[in-house]
Amino acid sequence: MTDDHQARYSDLVEFELRPDPNDTRLTQQVSGIDHHGKPADAAIVCERPLTLFLNSQEIVTTMTIGDHPELLAVGFLKNQGMLKLDDTITAIDYDDDLNVIVVRTARTTNYEETLRKRVQTSGCGQGTAFGDLMETFRAVQLSPNAIIKTSWLYVLTQKINTSPSLYLKAGAIHGCVLAHQDCPLIYVEDVGRHNAVDKIAGYMQLNTVSPHDKIFYTTGRLTSEMVIKCVTMGIPILVSRSGFTALGVEHARSAGLTLIGRARGKRFIALSGEDRILFDADPQSRLEDPKSTSRKAAEADL
Repeated sequence: MTDDHQARYSDLVEFELRPDPNDTRLTQQVSGIDHHGKPADAAIVCERPLTLFLNSQEIVTTMTIGDHPELLAVGFLKNQGMLKLDDTITAIDYDDDLNVIVVRTARTTNYEETLRKRVQTSGCGQGTAFGDLMETFRAVQLSPNAIIKTSWLYVLTQKINTSPSLYLKAGAIHGCVLAHQDCPLIYVEDVGRHNAVDKIAGYMQLNTVSPHDKIFYTTGRLTSEMVIKCVTMGIPILVSRSGFTALGVEHARSAGLTLIGRARGKRFIALSGEDRILFDADPQSRLEDPKSTSRKAAEADL
C-alpha cells in the first residue's frame, strides 16, 4: 500500500465519509404524473457502468452510482480475494469518460482460472462473486472480545436514519455504515448493496482500518452474501433494519458473527452471536424513528 493511501484510524471522526445528496451527478429530476394524474417531478438515482481492471486483466463490469470508484474497485478486489492485505498498490487510474478503473499492484496477478468460477449473488444489481469464497470465510476468526451495547445501537441507528442521504432524497438505493461503538465512521450508498459493502472494504484497505472492534450496519437484507462479506472483512457485528434469510443466519452462526436484524426504533432481534450484546439501555428510552425515514425500512427489503 502506498504512503499516499495511509491514514491512522485515530484520525477518523464521525461521518468521516458520508453521502452527498446534493451531488448533481448522482440523481436527476424526471417529470411524470402522480396518483391524482397531475404533473409531478421525482428525484431518481443515476446508475452507470464501471469496468474494473486489475493490472492488465479485465475483472468485472458493475453498475454503480459512480461516486468513490477507487473505494469500490479496491473493496471488490479485496472481498474477492484478488487483493491481499500486504499487496502494494502502485496506482489507481480512473477514466470518468470511459467508465474504466485500473488498480495496479507491485505483485504480478493472473486470475483467469478464478474468473471462470462465477456466482450470481442475491444482491440487487446482479452482484457477482468469483472463486471459492467459502474457503476464506471458514478460515476467519472473529474477535471474541467485541461487544455491542444496546445504548450504542439505539444512538447509532438514530444517527444513521436521520443523516442526509440519497435514500431520503430519491430512494432506490442501499446504504452501508462502518461504525465504532455509537459513532458512524463511514457511510456509503449504491444501487447494489454489494457495491456499498465493497466501498467500505476499499476504505478499510486503503486506510488500514482495523475491523476487530467495528460494527457494520446495512439497510439491506441479511443474506448469505452479506454475512460472508462481513465475516471475510473481519467485522464481528452485523446490523440491519431489514430481515434475514435462513442461509444468512446459518452462515452467521457457523462463523460466530453477531447478527442483528429488524433494528427499527426500540426494536431488534438477534439470531446469532447474542453473547456480544450488553443490555444497558431501557428500550422505552429510544424514540421511534421520524416518519420521514419510514420509507427507508420499506424499500430496504426490495
